[in-house]
Amino acid sequence: MNIPKIIVTPPGPKAREILTSDERFLSPSLCRLYPLVVQSGKECVIRDVDGNEFIDFNSGLSCLNVGNCHPTIINSVKEQLDKFTHYSQKSFYYEITVKLAQRLCDVTPGSFKKRVFFCNSGTEAIEAAIKIVRWHFRRTSLLAYINASHGETLGSMSLSSCKLTQKRYLSPMTSSVVHVPYPYCYRCPFDLSCPECNYKCIDFIDKYILQRVVAPEDVAAIFFESIQAEGCITPAPDYFCRLRKLADEFEIALVDDESETGIGRTGKWFGIEHWQVVPDMMCIAGAISSGLPLGATLCKAEIMDWEPEVHSSILGGNPLSCAAALAVLEVTAKNSLLENSTRQGNYILRRLGEMKEKYELIGDVRGKGLMVGVELVKDRKSKTPATNEVRDVVLNAFKHGLALRMSGSTIILTPPLTITHDVVDIGLNILESALKEFRSSL
Repeated sequence: MNIPKIIVTPPGPKAREILTSDERFLSPSLCRLYPLVVQSGKECVIRDVDGNEFIDFNSGLSCLNVGNCHPTIINSVKEQLDKFTHYSQKSFYYEITVKLAQRLCDVTPGSFKKRVFFCNSGTEAIEAAIKIVRWHFRRTSLLAYINASHGETLGSMSLSSCKLTQKRYLSPMTSSVVHVPYPYCYRCPFDLSCPECNYKCIDFIDKYILQRVVAPEDVAAIFFESIQAEGCITPAPDYFCRLRKLADEFEIALVDDESETGIGRTGKWFGIEHWQVVPDMMCIAGAISSGLPLGATLCKAEIMDWEPEVHSSILGGNPLSCAAALAVLEVTAKNSLLENSTRQGNYILRRLGEMKEKYELIGDVRGKGLMVGVELVKDRKSKTPATNEVRDVVLNAFKHGLALRMSGSTIILTPPLTITHDVVDIGLNILESALKEFRSSL
């Protein structure tokens, strides 16, 4: 198998020329992982402008679950392109949004009646969710999690708390948001171990937050990610069951942000299904339309009871994006991609577990399906985050033809769900070589 293929050490001359223009003309707020200048993509291979070919282990930040340029998605969009490209569901009707809404209602957990609001992105889906729960419950307060990543518009950023740089000098944001500790068992904020802790993180919300910080009758919803995208932090087995019970006790809605974990990424249609919990509302984006602009806020019909003109989107539910989304759902189901995500993900976890035995740099390995995190530490006893080391390893892997993701001290692997065992092996071999090279340089 002739991948990856490195013709010139990246970034090559054409890439460097584009990087220079990028620095001149584009916003300095964009923070790139490494100098990959994409020219084209096919399945799980990315080609840069200098002809280098990389194994894609990040799927365009988990948006390309069915791989790059899948022919079914391309044909579906082309067919819609010949019909019409836009006419705004804000003020008019078209069938394709209804078809997609029906399909999403079928694949999302919960047997109750549902409704869908379409927008353009994950952050817009979160913004809609905030307004929906406040409108329905007539409550203003919201709970969210430390290290959450829900978007970067002001409302969604009020729920996010993963990077201080995203909030500095931008206050005030949406008011009445309280952040609570996420169940990060490797770095437990209470210095306990699960399950001996008896889920202290849930008890903290119940006994402290809802009794001393914010009154439960003022809380409309708890916003969460089934697996936190920043760091690929995966909760303990019983966490969401206990959270569901607590939310039901106080009639608080659970809003599940599946922008990263949805559409088969974790081996289920949606990540929350691993915990057998049904949220009241879900926010879906990214992979749903194979990277075309689309977001969806889906919830119990009884909760989406806002009046006309309370909220709308001129471009939301664009017919081209909806055509892509219907094709993504078809490809995922017909090609058993959920099963492949589970199969390849289990193999990746096993291989990384073996690497952990050999490399002291690896502190923790976690994840589900094809969403896997490898947290690096300076030493396992102190668990000091090895942030600089992560950058070195990821950059080394990139130069040898593997496109990874990173978040803080964690390397994140999110390859397309279509990836084969052979390609997974090649990618993991490159990652191990990068780890080995780093160790030998010490």
